Amino acid sequence: MKMALHEDGKIRVDDVPVPVPGDRQALVRIDASGICHSDLHLARGDWAGLPSSGVLGHEAIGVVEALGPGAESFTRVGERVILGLGGTGGGFWCGTCEYCLSGQPRHCVQAKGILGTFAEYIAVYAPGLVPVPDSLADREAPLACGGLTAYGAVKKLLAHHVLPGRRVAVIGAAGGLGHYAVQLASSFGFRVIGVDIGAERLEFVRSLGAELAVSPDEAPQAVGAGVDACLVFSARIAGFQLGLKLLRKGGLFVAVGIPPSTDGNLQINPFEFFIRDPTLIYSAVGTVQDMRELVDLAAAGRVHSHVSRVGALSEVDDMLTELQAGAYLGRAVITDLAH
Repeated sequence: MKMALHEDGKIRVDDVPVPVPGDRQALVRIDASGICHSDLHLARGDWAGLPSSGVLGHEAIGVVEALGPGAESFTRVGERVILGLGGTGGGFWCGTCEYCLSGQPRHCVQAKGILGTFAEYIAVYAPGLVPVPDSLADREAPLACGGLTAYGAVKKLLAHHVLPGRRVAVIGAAGGLGHYAVQLASSFGFRVIGVDIGAERLEFVRSLGAELAVSPDEAPQAVGAGVDACLVFSARIAGFQLGLKLLRKGGLFVAVGIPPSTDGNLQINPFEFFIRDPTLIYSAVGTVQDMRELVDLAAAGRVHSHVSRVGALSEVDDMLTELQAGAYLGRAVITDLAH
């Protein structure tokens, strides 16, 4: 089978053996795989401390073709599924530890992520698979990470008592994750202020349901006394600093993006921290139940993936370069994994 691999900043497509599903694993033939910003960071070596070589891809829709021992309890051959769970949480979890039982399997000491959906097939932990209806197109594969991550972040608003009707800023609103958050938050009744760069991107944000779409320079004046919460999907540290600046006193700051290590650290003045008293949290990916809920929302038409770039596996390097340059809105999807 064909598979994309990266090494020292370069990508190649190799022929490798089709994997054999192990205990509680399913072999999935991948029909479409989304390209996430984290794939770009991994491929280009942007995150210090991570391997400089390996496989890529962690969000896909496909069809189950074979089952390993014990997998029949979770899926069946021929079932169409979405997989990934944001990469970090979908490969394995023990199911019995404190974190698993409290709905945070990503923190399980035995947790394993998913990587390798830039390929024709993947052997994956069957309990992490979620069925998708025929009405949901293959191009919705980015829901598996981008959509799920945005959904998890929006759910944090309710968990921290930021209720519908309140103002919420989405930093990086036209991006691969941010465009989901604008749709979801607007659908749930929040007043969304989308922040991004460029007239085309701002018009796109308005089309998604944002009450207001502004540039980073315009945002502080536009929000006035501040917003109740900021969801920061920016892949640059400047977006994080802007998110803090836009918060009202006692506001909620939800970090989602992960900037390159070379951007440095988030800076917080302790005295300003004391005066403004924000709640700072990070939101990463989601659970199987979150994925089920998101699939239902997508099937009901309340959220969809804006895909403006599709290509074959052989085009992955070009597609990542375009993503880095901000050449397209929303998401890119590989729809031909055999070439």
